[in-house]
Amino acid sequence: MLVFAASDKGGTGRSVTSANLAYRRAIAGDNVCYLDFDFGSPTAAAVFDVPGALRGIDHGGLHSYLQGKIPEPVRIDVWAETEHDVLRHRPTGSGDLTLLPGDLSGGEFGVTKDVLRRCIDLFLTLNSEYDLVVVDLSAGRSYAVDMALDATSQMRKVRARWLVYHRWTRQHVIAAAGLVFGQRGIVSGGVARGHDEEELRGAIRFVRAAVPDPESPLWSQVPPAQSAWMRMCDQDLNDLAGDLDIGFTKVLGSVPLEPVLQWREQLITDEDVLASQIANMETWQALEELAAKLTDDESWGQP
Repeated sequence: MLVFAASDKGGTGRSVTSANLAYRRAIAGDNVCYLDFDFGSPTAAAVFDVPGALRGIDHGGLHSYLQGKIPEPVRIDVWAETEHDVLRHRPTGSGDLTLLPGDLSGGEFGVTKDVLRRCIDLFLTLNSEYDLVVVDLSAGRSYAVDMALDATSQMRKVRARWLVYHRWTRQHVIAAAGLVFGQRGIVSGGVARGHDEEELRGAIRFVRAAVPDPESPLWSQVPPAQSAWMRMCDQDLNDLAGDLDIGFTKVLGSVPLEPVLQWREQLITDEDVLASQIANMETWQALEELAAKLTDDESWGQP
């Protein structure tokens, strides 16, 4: 299965959350591949703590492959090459965790017929080799998003789903709805490329990131006026999301406001929650549930 991670803005937690979902599926036993299609800023390797690829690699990345400069893109075995203290000891029963990085000197580029052909070949190859392929797309209505829509329109037999990330603010909610349902959004762009509108809409779910919970211990000690204001804002955002058709029924999951992810974009391991206790159990549970829902048909309204 292909899972595309999109967002209208940067800073939504798209990359770090997607990397955590890939990690959780891998430790559960799935063979997982993560593609850094954030062509303007290929920094996904930093979340996996892979040295030498923190801002992309010198040569052989996805930019080089898609532009026809190399026959195959470099694949990085995260378990073998990470500097993360926990990940270096591959968990028993885990599946493969592979990263395909971008190029250090790369940037956004147009989608030609040759680029599209190579993209389709890559998606088909990886889909046959891995249980789950996570494709982290550039923010906004980018060339990467267009390429994904073009490619999947010609791969009807391959299951593809879309996660659209946004923070829990009015601006981000409006932007996320526009990215999907706007005049040049994912839905209209997909239909123009031959996608069935109903099927495409059914393959899109939203992920709310950095969501503050007014009922959590973190906010329970604030002054009463501030607490009441937070609850009012939360309700207003829920009403707005519902009006824009990205309300509760379209949300796959929410990730709480997590200090660890605010200070350092990293994987949340069991040790972070249970041993060192630097991360919150609520965040760990949210990521675990979201990872499970990626392939749960009922969560996507499918029989």
